[in-house]
Amino acid sequence: MPQEVAEIVRKYLRHDKKFPHIWCAGCGNGIVLGSLIRAIDLSGVEKDNIVLVSGIGCSGRITVYVDLNTLHVTHGRALSFATGIKLAKDSLKVIVVMGDGDATAIGGNHFIHAARRNMDLTAIIINNQIYGMTGGQYSPTTPYDSKTTTSPYGHIENTFSISELAIAAGASFVARGTVYHTQLLDDAIRLAILKKGFSVVEILSNCHTHYGKLNGMETPVAAMRWFRDHVAVVGKEGALPPGRSAETDEKIRIGVLKNVEKPVYSEEYQKVRDHAKNSLSS
Repeated sequence: MPQEVAEIVRKYLRHDKKFPHIWCAGCGNGIVLGSLIRAIDLSGVEKDNIVLVSGIGCSGRITVYVDLNTLHVTHGRALSFATGIKLAKDSLKVIVVMGDGDATAIGGNHFIHAARRNMDLTAIIINNQIYGMTGGQYSPTTPYDSKTTTSPYGHIENTFSISELAIAAGASFVARGTVYHTQLLDDAIRLAILKKGFSVVEILSNCHTHYGKLNGMETPVAAMRWFRDHVAVVGKEGALPPGRSAETDEKIRIGVLKNVEKPVYSEEYQKVRDHAKNSLSS
């Protein structure tokens, strides 16, 4: 292991206590974990000033493995807990890790309203298109006509596009990446951490154990090749590369899709508190 990598591992992981991890061999969650700690290191934010919150599911185990201030909370409520932390102590950098089901099914209401309020939180959503931990049921992001344990004859519901949902709901920063494009992912998470306001990084990941084996991607390598072949890296402000258009290019866009400046909820809330105090004292 290169010395630089070893130093990051020692600094950010509970390597003497919590490993080996519980994820399936080849699961994308391990890649996300590596990208997250590299992005934190590159951001320059001190780890004692970071709180990492996770919900329930395979991705929820990430908080067990990192040597940060962590909360592993109830299903769908990670953003609610994170909101409380941020309002109680605004100086903390609060990062929330969720799966696609955790964030957009039981947690869907919290997700869109955190974006609408522009809470100063970083939401990392690992989208493996399925409920992996509980047996492979379909989730809000399972593609139409895909096979799962609860749709063995083909899934008949249309999917949420997490990134587009975040954009429409009002997030300040939205990016999408994959576990294949790790350098892009490191940079997207770093930018999201440093962004003031509600920032979202959707990460396309693989669950070959459940989703892949029923949909022609039985190995992690097959899933990685799919990510490689079915995405287009966008340029500034989500534009496709020259010569490509949304009408003719069906590939999934990855990169920074939105980056705007907006009033941040915690700062606006403090103004209301100050105004109320001044009114009462006058």
